[in-house]
Amino acid sequence: MKVLMLGWELPPHNSGGLGVACYQLCKALSRHNIEMEFILPYFSDEQPDFMKLTAASPRGVTEIIKSGIAYDSYKYRYQDGHEEYHDLYSQVAMYEHAVASMADEMEFDIVHAHDWLTFRAAMRLKIKTGTPIVLHVHSVEADRAGGEHGNPLVRDIEESAFLMADRILAVSDFTRRAIHHEYGIPLDKIEVVHNSIDHDGIVQLEPDNIYRYLATMKGQGYKVITNIGRLTIQKGLPNWLRAAQLVVQREPKTLFLVVGSGDQYQELIELSAELGIGKNVIFTGFQRGKAWRDAFAISDLFVMPSVSEPFGLTPLEAAVYGAPSLISKQSGVAEVLHSCLRVDFWDVSEMANQMIAAVRSSALRDQLLENARAEVSMMSWREAADKVYAVYQRHVAQEVALA
Repeated sequence: MKVLMLGWELPPHNSGGLGVACYQLCKALSRHNIEMEFILPYFSDEQPDFMKLTAASPRGVTEIIKSGIAYDSYKYRYQDGHEEYHDLYSQVAMYEHAVASMADEMEFDIVHAHDWLTFRAAMRLKIKTGTPIVLHVHSVEADRAGGEHGNPLVRDIEESAFLMADRILAVSDFTRRAIHHEYGIPLDKIEVVHNSIDHDGIVQLEPDNIYRYLATMKGQGYKVITNIGRLTIQKGLPNWLRAAQLVVQREPKTLFLVVGSGDQYQELIELSAELGIGKNVIFTGFQRGKAWRDAFAISDLFVMPSVSEPFGLTPLEAAVYGAPSLISKQSGVAEVLHSCLRVDFWDVSEMANQMIAAVRSSALRDQLLENARAEVSMMSWREAADKVYAVYQRHVAQEVALA
């Protein structure tokens, strides 16, 4: 079976969990008898042994360079030597037309597209070739807009794609129901394929934690509560900081570590100052590798306070690297990780109460972490891959029968 995979990012050039999930799913799918070609909107030097990576190169473009602090900006280099940056919507259109053109030289039995950025390309291929399309939904526009309506252009793309899709895969039942609620898509057209964690990719922690200041403060009795992720409206950080203010009032020896970048970065710094907790909140910016792992390891508690989180890999990663979690009830990961504290994203008072309970009780923290690690150790991308492969088989078989 030949699968054409359409995705917007892969590690190490990823700005979030989407690229990680795509990579790990493809790796697990390679156990089956599948030839995969993954089309990215940029050139990558990486070339995994389980699939072929190809750049969707528009006409006249010789190189597409993904850059920016969180790899969120593309630079297009043309044959005549000039370079241009394009906005996101232009990039999506260029990707669509490039994929449609490249399809003439490709053979594939099914198209698997990840999130709205590649859905236009998937629809174009279905119209052009009649090939079945599977849409993998890692988030919908309402998630990214923090529960609001969001961008009407993106919503139009999502709605059209969902109606045209042969099958929709959702990363959680939370997301499955969001697709149904936002767009009226029948629930029986949507299948849940939970994300997981790659145990082979776990890196052993080094003894010298990079956050030496925090380690020194912990030696003086301070506790560290951490958030790691994109600093956007979807992630609920303003409510977390308001809860942090209540925590500091009752437990002044508490520090809050914010690891990530995003459009709320400056706003959150200013809010910390306005709340009078600026000296308790540390912003690191976007981090990778050791600095990212050490942020979990130095933490007494990891908090994911998202307004709407389709899945949320970070609580699983937190368990691996040594931190128990407090997560939003409005998240998909709550369906698979039970050994954690939970709170409604809007309940600032209860969020503060649960953080204080974790700060005060080492026994609670230790038990949560032990149980979470046991749960995570049983998770595998293989189950997700088996579900996806079954979908492929079903729809390819239907196409053969119709032919």
